[in-house]
Amino acid sequence: MQFTQADYDFMAKAIALAKQGFKTTTPNPNVGCVIVKEGEIVGQGFHIQAGGPHAEVFALREAADRARGATAYVTLEPCSHYGRTPPCAKGLIDAGVSKVICAMVDPNPEVAGNGLKMLQQAGIETASGLLEQEARALNKGFLKRMEHGVPYVIAKLAASLDGKTALQNGKSKWITGPDARKDVQAFRAKSCAILSGADTVLTDDARLNVRIEELSDVPKGLECGDVRQPVRVIIDTQNRLSPALALFQSQSRVIILRSELDNQHNWPHFVEQVCLPTVKNKLDLKAVLQFLASRDINLVWLEAGATLCGAMHEQGLIDEYIVYFAPKIIGEGGKGLFQSSILTEMNQIQELQLTDCTQVGNDIRISAIKK
Repeated sequence: MQFTQADYDFMAKAIALAKQGFKTTTPNPNVGCVIVKEGEIVGQGFHIQAGGPHAEVFALREAADRARGATAYVTLEPCSHYGRTPPCAKGLIDAGVSKVICAMVDPNPEVAGNGLKMLQQAGIETASGLLEQEARALNKGFLKRMEHGVPYVIAKLAASLDGKTALQNGKSKWITGPDARKDVQAFRAKSCAILSGADTVLTDDARLNVRIEELSDVPKGLECGDVRQPVRVIIDTQNRLSPALALFQSQSRVIILRSELDNQHNWPHFVEQVCLPTVKNKLDLKAVLQFLASRDINLVWLEAGATLCGAMHEQGLIDEYIVYFAPKIIGEGGKGLFQSSILTEMNQIQELQLTDCTQVGNDIRISAIKK
């Protein structure tokens, strides 16, 4: 199908709508829908929360009778199965739309082309592939889990201009400024899980939660309480954590990954201990990601020290790096970003592709992905 400029514009609107669900939809994908009749938007919507109406339902409700004979622009193929909600493909059929254009086919095996097939069998014209790359960017985590069986991992790092994360004595509060720290809250809120190690929790007495009062872009119609708290996932193979830490003073879920259960403490009800396989006396990090995928975790925000970040990097398990550089020089003896093997050849270096460079307050945020 030959797409028109109007098609591109309406799909771009649907993509913009889908972004409003970034902080609330997990484990579902972010989806936006626009219904157009005679060149005019008559209905629009986005998916807000798992178990709630999908984007198409909100758009059809707004369009009402005007949906008959209209074109629906959806960022992801309409679902075709009964889950927590009825299939959206059936809703579009019942509403009498004449054409459905989706940005991409849903990789979920329960859908995977079946939604388009259901629409076609009902006599509805369909097309896909419009702004597909932009649509894929909406759901990096969901797509990684569906296509590869592991979540998408973003490593958050903060350093001085000379690449140091802390003084020699371990003190690091604060390398970056308040604007950068607030920026981190938005990224945490978009994540399904925050992954860290016992060293970070013990050194900083870190809570690793989302400070929701610092979020400035909660979607219209939602309360701050609707924004999810990512599950905190802590690797603690030596059973050093205790319930007295700040991490455990809220009621938000915590999963502690261990090699052996800790039976010495009385853990709160929201804390789950999970034992996973080890490799050379350390948790198998690939098994960690596979476990998280089995729990419907799409996007992992890795906020840890040099040891865990270095191990994840060495094994190629980080998909994206977000680094905040502060205009400070720590100098000799400061702690580095990664603890990893010493390389001897330049061709051993993992090359990354720079995707963004933005000033955040007095700091610089650099984003890069694996090539």
